[in-house]
Amino acid sequence: MAFKKAERTKLYLRCALFGPSGSGKTMTALRIAKGISERMGVPYAVIDTEARSASKYADRFQFEVDDLEKKSVDNYIASMNEAAKAGYKVLVIDSLSHGWRELTEEVDRITQASTSKNSVLSWAKVNPKQKRFIDAILNYPGHIIVTMRSKTEWVIGEGKDGKTAPKMIGLAPEQGKGIEFEFDILLCVNQGHQATVTKDRTGKFQDETIDLPGEDFGIALYDWLTSGKEVIQEPAEPSGVITVSSIVQTEQKTDPKSSASEKNDLTLKDKSSALIQEIGEIVTANDNGKGYFTEDEKAEARKIIKSIKLSEKGVDDLNTLKELLSDQLNQRCKKAA
Repeated sequence: MAFKKAERTKLYLRCALFGPSGSGKTMTALRIAKGISERMGVPYAVIDTEARSASKYADRFQFEVDDLEKKSVDNYIASMNEAAKAGYKVLVIDSLSHGWRELTEEVDRITQASTSKNSVLSWAKVNPKQKRFIDAILNYPGHIIVTMRSKTEWVIGEGKDGKTAPKMIGLAPEQGKGIEFEFDILLCVNQGHQATVTKDRTGKFQDETIDLPGEDFGIALYDWLTSGKEVIQEPAEPSGVITVSSIVQTEQKTDPKSSASEKNDLTLKDKSSALIQEIGEIVTANDNGKGYFTEDEKAEARKIIKSIKLSEKGVDDLNTLKELLSDQLNQRCKKAA
């Protein structure tokens, strides 16, 4: 390992737009994608979860579309795999919010079926799915523009005629916590079809408000992306369809499909054992003999641990469980203080 001079290479765009209903997210995403694709001289594709809303603009834009009827994370990933195999270098996902809703509904189902009724432990089972979803987006071998619905609220503001009138504004995106960190540029779109740039790695548009961002904006982004060194590191193939059952299979046994050497197996066992010990310390933490976790919660944690395979993915899942339980412990400690 050695340090070297940092160089910016050519990159693939990761752009996200979020806003309330009627703000023009779909149209804006299609226009940005059109600008990039025309600059590259390639077609672009759309994964549509919004009741075929993208196809309503088919008279203005030419693109291929996959209308997802079942809006599950597995289907999102499968569709992205198909787009990658087809060679689409520009992909719009409209929107990510349905995938997040599927995960939260799954957490609710698992929580209600558990004895502890602790959603933190339920998230320990489901969160790896969200991580694979984000990884599939980050590793897609092309430019990606996504939309997200946002939580909204009504405020009283000034209308077109100067009189006071109710106005809907968008708040946080309807997606996982910290989703904004995964993108190069983040646009908050309002009902006036103006986009405020809340995050910008290009350094050109930060905090600007852009009226009707479209093809020109896409071209400007593409020009920045291609201004680096003539090297593009092709991301790995997006992961295959993942189901919850693939996360919970055996009792810390070596994955029979694994081709790892015995030495690697020992390393995995060491990592796994260390994480299990840390998890044990977290769930048994107490204050003057009064534990922060109930016996039911401890039993749920043990069931999750027993269900995880001994593999690299299994170590990641154990680490996810540890982080979730650690956050929960910190919250309970603060509440008890």
